[in-house]
Amino acid sequence: MGGYTLIENAPLVTRNTLRVAARAKLLAEVRDAAKLPELLDFPAIRASRPFILGEGSNVLITGDIDRAVIAMDTRGVHVEQDGDVARIAVAAGERWDDFVRWTLGQGFAGLENLILIPGTVGAAPIQNIGAYGTEVAEFIESVEAWDLTERRVVTLDRSACTFAYRDSLFKHEPDRFIVTAVRFALPRSHTLRLDYAGIREELERMGVDKPAPFHVAEAVVHLRTRKLPDPAVIGNAGSFFKNPIVDAAQGEALKREHDQLVAWPGQDARWKLSAAWLIEAAGFKGMRDGDAGISNRHALVLVNHGKATGQELWAFAQRVIEGVQTRFGVRLEPEPMVIGTR
Repeated sequence: MGGYTLIENAPLVTRNTLRVAARAKLLAEVRDAAKLPELLDFPAIRASRPFILGEGSNVLITGDIDRAVIAMDTRGVHVEQDGDVARIAVAAGERWDDFVRWTLGQGFAGLENLILIPGTVGAAPIQNIGAYGTEVAEFIESVEAWDLTERRVVTLDRSACTFAYRDSLFKHEPDRFIVTAVRFALPRSHTLRLDYAGIREELERMGVDKPAPFHVAEAVVHLRTRKLPDPAVIGNAGSFFKNPIVDAAQGEALKREHDQLVAWPGQDARWKLSAAWLIEAAGFKGMRDGDAGISNRHALVLVNHGKATGQELWAFAQRVIEGVQTRFGVRLEPEPMVIGTR
C-alpha cells in the first residue's frame, strides 16, 4: 500500500534492542506521515489506541502486544537559516545518531553531547533524551504530531511539551500523540558543556586544548563506548534506571551515612543521586539470573545475555529496584517504557 505496509502477527525481536522475542497483533510500517489518517481508519487499528515504536531502544516489551503497533519509518531533513541559527525540521523516522552527526558535519552546535544515543528523532522528545549535561529539550523549537484524540495534526511548541528530566507531555499521554516531525533550533556556536562525567579529562587525553563541538562529540563517543555495552553485541536499552531526585534533607542524610555517594545538589533544594552508584553499592552490578542481569560494565544497564523473556527482564529490574529501596530508602524508576502483559 502506498505510504505504509501492514504485517499481521509481526515478530518484534529485531525491533527492540533488548532482543525480547515478542510479537505484535498488527505492525504498520509508515513511510509517509500524510497517510496516517487513512491508516488509522482501518478497523483493526481504530479498535484500540496503537502503540508507537521507533527503534525499540527505549522500551521493555514484557509480552506479546495485542494491539496495533505503528513504526514511523519516515525520512527527511529540511533546513532554514535564520542568521546564526539553523531551524531544522526532521522526520520522526530518521535515526537520532545519524542526525547528530549530520548537524556536526554542517557546522551546527548543541547536540554534540547527545551523540551515539540509539533511537529515532521522533522518540527524542518523548523521553527528553539527555546525556553528559545536555537535554534535547534545550534545542527543540516544536514537535509536530498526529493527535489521536482530536484526529488532526498539531504543532506543540517547547512549553506545550512540558519537558522535564526524562519526561514530557508525550510520556504522560502515551496513547494520544504520534510524533511525525521535530523542529530544532541549532546555533552555529554556543558554550560547550565540558564539566560532566569526564569530558574534560577525555579531551586532555585527546590532546585538545581548544575544543570545538566535533571534539566534544568524539570525546563522548570514547566515553560511551568504554562504559556502555553495545546493543549489537548484548541486548540492552541503554540506561534503564533514572537518577532519582530527593529532597535536600534526604540527600544530606544519605551523604553523611555513605560518604562515597555520588550526588549532585541542585538549585531547588533537591538532590539528584547517581542511580549507578546506588545499584553498584547494593551489589547488583554484574549480577545475573539466567539470561537477565545488570551489565558488568555499567550498573545502569539491564542486559539480556541471550534469550531472557520480557517478563524475566522486568522481574530482575524489580529485584534491583527493591534492593536499592531496602538498602538506601530510595526508589528507582525505569527510564524505558514498559509495555505488554506484566
